[in-house]
Amino acid sequence: MALTQQELKSIENNIVNLLKEQVGPIIKEQSGQYLTQSYDDKANQVDLVTKSDKNIEFIIKGKLKELYPTFSFIGEEEYVPGETKITNEPTFVVDPIDGTTNFIHGFPYSCCSIGLAENGNPVMGAIFNPHLNQLFHASKGNGAFVNDEPIDVAKRPLSLQKSVIGLEGGADRVDSPGSNFDIKMSTYKNLLSDKGGFIHGFRSLGSAAMNICYTALGIFDGYWEGGCWAWDVCAGWCILKECGGRLIGGNKNDWDIGIDRRVYFAIRGGCTSDEQKKFAEDFWNQTTGDLKY
Repeated sequence: MALTQQELKSIENNIVNLLKEQVGPIIKEQSGQYLTQSYDDKANQVDLVTKSDKNIEFIIKGKLKELYPTFSFIGEEEYVPGETKITNEPTFVVDPIDGTTNFIHGFPYSCCSIGLAENGNPVMGAIFNPHLNQLFHASKGNGAFVNDEPIDVAKRPLSLQKSVIGLEGGADRVDSPGSNFDIKMSTYKNLLSDKGGFIHGFRSLGSAAMNICYTALGIFDGYWEGGCWAWDVCAGWCILKECGGRLIGGNKNDWDIGIDRRVYFAIRGGCTSDEQKKFAEDFWNQTTGDLKY
């Protein structure tokens, strides 16, 4: 039996309290401390993990198991390639610190992202950036909030040329023809060029979760990413959807995706579904190939 709106709201409230009381203070206090300490390279020298990531995930998992012992749990630091799967069961999908590079350097765009998926779909999400005291949260059918205030996206037209889009370099920096890095960089050039999309500009916050939240607010018109994971997008996806936005695939004509697709395109609300569709098609026309992860 699916979780009810009331049950989801109760879960949302409990997660908000967990982020405020236990997780946020750790992130805020320890940000910037690793510049003179050791940290690990996960996949390469720009894909990083700290002891704080592991400690926060341990705290979150313990609390969630106490509150919801029958729910499954997937955390970034415990992920095992080829083994960890998102099933149809209620599953918490957690990134203890999204924006770890920002966290290490003391740049104020690191956050904790806690999502809940049911039947493979995001149904609750909470994201806390304690540096800016921004706590985004939502659950299916219950609306979206930032610091407990309802998010109301301003109504305005959506078009590619007049857009600001979130873009990231990512950790995959293999520079060869046809590589993901090459496709990203050439697509960025197309988007910015007066002979291409000629968009107003792009922004890089260094955190997938924060990029999606800013798209949910309508500050970004869209956010295109390849290479991130389900824990980067699960919570933000629910928040974005409750704000009238959409999250689709980052590759051409990929309209209907699961949370583990790894190539994503978030589009703000405050406009019609037809405008969102045309925005996606116009954006895809500027891409120079399919991202593959």
